[in-house]
Amino acid sequence: MTATRTAVTAGAVLVAIVLQAALFPHVAWRGVVPNLVLLVVVAGALTRGAQFGVVLGFCAGLALDLAPPAEHLAGRWALALMAVGYVAGMVRREARPTLPTVVVTAAVCSFVGTSVFAILGLVLSDPAVPVSQLLTAVGIGVVWDVLVTPLVLLPLLLLLVRLEPQRRFA
Repeated sequence: MTATRTAVTAGAVLVAIVLQAALFPHVAWRGVVPNLVLLVVVAGALTRGAQFGVVLGFCAGLALDLAPPAEHLAGRWALALMAVGYVAGMVRREARPTLPTVVVTAAVCSFVGTSVFAILGLVLSDPAVPVSQLLTAVGIGVVWDVLVTPLVLLPLLLLLVRLEPQRRFA
């Protein structure tokens, strides 16, 4: 990975964490905010594949776990975003993904990531969200992520594809 791609990916993760932690709590819907970090991982995995997606998911998830005001056990987002990176990376093919494919991938990855995070909370007895509200929180998370996909995922995906010179689309 070149220095430019590394800098762009790290910058995207950093901006996503700052926006998600500082700005988006003010527009939360029932306590759920758009997961920009998840969308950055999806963009990276769609352009570079599952192995890169898993590594990016771990690094971005761990950074999100440690970013204040984290109110959960560290490692939950790291594991959830590793799963997201793998799922999104498996969608990557040699052809350019179409708009419907990108939106469906974002929705599926949002469901997977938010569900893994919520299930880990249940297993680890994290009282942040009651069991009765888990399905609602996951559904709202998916809706949020699909709504911001055209604003975040598509431009980032275009930028990352542009920085991928050795890959040619059919």
